[in-house]
Amino acid sequence: MPTDEQRAAGLLGRVEYGRVAASARALPFLAPARHIVAEDRVLLRMHRGHGHHRVCAGSVVAYGVDNLGSAHAGEEQWSVQVVGVCETVEPTAAQLERFGPGPLRVDGLPFDPVYLGIAPRFTTVQCMGGDPERPGGHRT
Repeated sequence: MPTDEQRAAGLLGRVEYGRVAASARALPFLAPARHIVAEDRVLLRMHRGHGHHRVCAGSVVAYGVDNLGSAHAGEEQWSVQVVGVCETVEPTAAQLERFGPGPLRVDGLPFDPVYLGIAPRFTTVQCMGGDPERPGGHRT
């Protein structure tokens, strides 16, 4: 049976975007990010213009993805949360290719990508309905 980390990596690969949660001046915030799983880290691509990356880098963050709004009737609904230390990274050419093209603009400004990596310390997978490892299956 796969571990939560293995299940999380598989589920992370099913969606392209999630939300990173951090704290700025003791206030929580969420920011959207594009992600890929690379080796033992979750790599994020965010817009530099908002400055969220400065708050995230060097801090413990949570990154969450789900299919709660996109699962069809009868399909497994799931949510994954990864918690760990976040650092600025320089992705390899192969990793950049996996990210694909970024948006042209974010909030009216030209998109300026910045890349972060999360080394997971805690991983949580929550499932409702069928078993995500067996499409159309159900948990018992």
